[in-house]
Amino acid sequence: MQDGDGNGWVRLPDGSYRWGLYGAAGLLLHATDTRGAGHVLLQHRAGWTHMGGTWGIPGGARNRDETPLEAAVREFREEVAGDLSGYTVLGTYEHDLTQWRYDTFLLGLPSMAPFHAGNSESNEIRWVPVSEAESLPLMPAFRTAWQDLRPGLEAAPAGGSASGTGTS
Repeated sequence: MQDGDGNGWVRLPDGSYRWGLYGAAGLLLHATDTRGAGHVLLQHRAGWTHMGGTWGIPGGARNRDETPLEAAVREFREEVAGDLSGYTVLGTYEHDLTQWRYDTFLLGLPSMAPFHAGNSESNEIRWVPVSEAESLPLMPAFRTAWQDLRPGLEAAPAGGSASGTGTS
């Protein structure tokens, strides 16, 4: 985890805490295998992290001067090793809690490129079939968001291509 001006906890009116003084963002990568089955790239969080031992997406705190997409890409590159080039933005999902929000960007890749843990925040980085993601012990917030994210992935064309922009 790199130091940034967005690192820190925000306390919400309900007493819960969220990481990221200016909100947070993450990437949910999607690609298809050779048979056309959709997969997502998930992160098995290290035990020492918040909600360690669960599965979610690479992401983290936004810094003051970053757009949500810039923050999500930066966080991904801090936590995951591999080539992120050639992506297409398939959609976004915003979880807005008024004082804090989390932006998830669904990115399509042309193939299931190899990725692995880039720092100690991950036990594992793995391509998981979309149909099997819910069977993993997902972070509670990601499990809730999955209900809104999954339909966008199921509609994604094979090969991750879609209209829109986005390159690293």
